[in-house]
Amino acid sequence: MSQNQFDKKSQAWSALFSEPMSDLVKRYTSSVFFDKRLWQADITGSLAHAEMLCAQGIINAQDHAAIERGMAQIWSEIEAGHFEWKLDLEDVHLNIEARLTQLVGDAGKRLHTGRSRNDQVATDVRLWLRGEIDLIGGLITDLQKALLVLADKNADVILPGFTHLQVAQPVSFGHHMLAYVEMFSRDAERFSEVRRRTNRLPLGSAALAGTSYPLDRERVAITLGMVDEAGAPAVCQNSLDAVSDRDFAIEFTSAAALTMVHVSRMSEELIIWMSQNFGFIHIADRFTTGSSIMPQKKNPDVPELARGKTGRVVGHLMGLITLMKGQPLAYNKDNQEDKEPLFDTVDTLKDTLRIFADMVGGITTKPDAMERAALKGYATATDLADYLVKKGLPFRDAHETVAHAVKTATERGVDLSELPLDVLQGFNPTVQADVFEALSLRGSLNARNTLGGTAPVQVRAQIARHQQRLG
Repeated sequence: MSQNQFDKKSQAWSALFSEPMSDLVKRYTSSVFFDKRLWQADITGSLAHAEMLCAQGIINAQDHAAIERGMAQIWSEIEAGHFEWKLDLEDVHLNIEARLTQLVGDAGKRLHTGRSRNDQVATDVRLWLRGEIDLIGGLITDLQKALLVLADKNADVILPGFTHLQVAQPVSFGHHMLAYVEMFSRDAERFSEVRRRTNRLPLGSAALAGTSYPLDRERVAITLGMVDEAGAPAVCQNSLDAVSDRDFAIEFTSAAALTMVHVSRMSEELIIWMSQNFGFIHIADRFTTGSSIMPQKKNPDVPELARGKTGRVVGHLMGLITLMKGQPLAYNKDNQEDKEPLFDTVDTLKDTLRIFADMVGGITTKPDAMERAALKGYATATDLADYLVKKGLPFRDAHETVAHAVKTATERGVDLSELPLDVLQGFNPTVQADVFEALSLRGSLNARNTLGGTAPVQVRAQIARHQQRLG
């Protein structure tokens, strides 16, 4: 057996260098202790590459069999926690290739024929991210389903709807929850689109210019499931672009940041609604914490922390964009810095979605407190304006008339619905006794019976639509 070039990191690529790498540079340039999570993608991509090399007659069947045998052992060693990750070998790719060569000799050295670490790492990250996107899609579905259950339980519960954080109009609590279901539905669509653009094969681009070996890149793409909607192989068409761009990672992080923003907005409302000044909801105790000094406190730590972690993910997006913006073609070592923010974004998003799906299931509403709050803010003022319009008054005149009515109600310290009929008729003689149905919170809610409206019948129709969509 010939010399193993992986005995030392510097020998893994060339005998050109006249002095060893310093220990400081080894630590500074090493990525193995965070990119080792790519090991499954690395082995999977390597096996597909080896199968193609054999099919093309670039390596023989014996070498292919040895590579498969060695990779199976490496897979088992890593799963069992027995694999030795070496700092000297810099990254996940060299560590696995070194162990393969140690196990099967020259056959392991032939695996790298026709590829570079540049196209190898680009492929590994895409394969790994594709799987994570699939997991995230399932977690978004779980959260939507939890929100649908909560919405269905509270379709008839009246919540004061706010604009500018002031009481605006009554809405169904279920309708409010469905707003987040819609947001997360769009998030799921974005991830699906990101997955399609991520699921393209860079392997075979080599370092930057392609290779002189007769590779069948489309065969590898099909083996790895990197295909388009029609089942045709999806292969990066330009070798320079394939190895140098990380726009798919940026696009993923952008979608993740938007999802976290939606989580953060919901968190903000849960925090406000849980406070004593509102008292609209109760979050199950397992999602709250106490105070070290104030025994009466229940703090909404989970939504607060999610609100904070949103800034972390948005920061990763800015970091990745900045990482890419000044790089010339083709591959640059800068791109090693794409992994930690990408990995942390995936971890943060998955953890957040999991805990929120569970937490939403532990939310209970306090309808009486919500209704009392809705009555404080003249939430049916627009309904009185609409009532007058239906009696023939132009909307702008109706708007002005209702403003005077609200002013009078404010001075008397009562709700609009509590003003006597003769007082309301003093603002406009067309007002009749049926006005009180329009001025009731329930009447206001039921009146908004248009597609996308807050009437409970519409809320239940939307819940049914989402349930069918989500299976």
